[in-house]
Amino acid sequence: MSSPPEIGTAAAVQVQEVEHVYGTGADAVTALGPISLDVPRGSFLVIVGASGCGKSTLLRLIAGFEQPTSGAVRTAGERPLPGAGAGVVFQQPRLLPWKSVGGNVELALRYAGVPREERARRVPELLERVGLHNVAHRRIWQLSGGQQQRVAIARALAGDDPLLLLDEPFAALDALTRERLQEDLRLVSERTGRTSVFVTHSVEEAVFLGSRVVVLTKRPGRIALDLDIPLPRTGLEPDELRALPEYGALRAVLSHAVRDAAG
Repeated sequence: MSSPPEIGTAAAVQVQEVEHVYGTGADAVTALGPISLDVPRGSFLVIVGASGCGKSTLLRLIAGFEQPTSGAVRTAGERPLPGAGAGVVFQQPRLLPWKSVGGNVELALRYAGVPREERARRVPELLERVGLHNVAHRRIWQLSGGQQQRVAIARALAGDDPLLLLDEPFAALDALTRERLQEDLRLVSERTGRTSVFVTHSVEEAVFLGSRVVVLTKRPGRIALDLDIPLPRTGLEPDELRALPEYGALRAVLSHAVRDAAG
């Protein structure tokens, strides 16, 4: 493994000259890179591309779950450590079924070092933030799939980490629930000002959520397109946003780029 290059601390996430290889020798597969990008604080970056292009690999590197084969990844100027500095939401909620809804969120607050008396106050606040009211006492199996994913997002927000990482969190949901959660996540992101990195296959989802979208090529994943999404979001209802001519134009550009990048 080569020595990581020197990088600064201005961005929330910095990825510089990163490559990631699975396996060794004849079995080695280069999944990602070389790739470099900076994610400014408070932005919402969406990573989109075909299956197997390295989107989830990149997210795991940013989360600290894996280390790059070469190059450097930094969050807030530091090497990322699993469970530190970032809330992570997966495709499946991964909630603890033996705990109540509130118990799942309370546990995340406890791990974040929040005092017991403050945890009791913050659990309902976090559930309210993701659109869940008066469900803290309920069991996980009593919730729909969309509600469970809302709990997972609330849990990820519990630690007040400056970075939120989401790996296709809505992929397994029906279209209506998916749209509702997209709307909720966009509002939560605006209100908290957190930096978000979101992985998806969906161009529609990328345009709706992102302030910036990066399209990856087929394996090994490299940046095929890095596009700002300068849409006027404040004061617009979701249907109004999707009806804008510039929304349709950006969606068309991204759709074309994803098809080309998939080869």
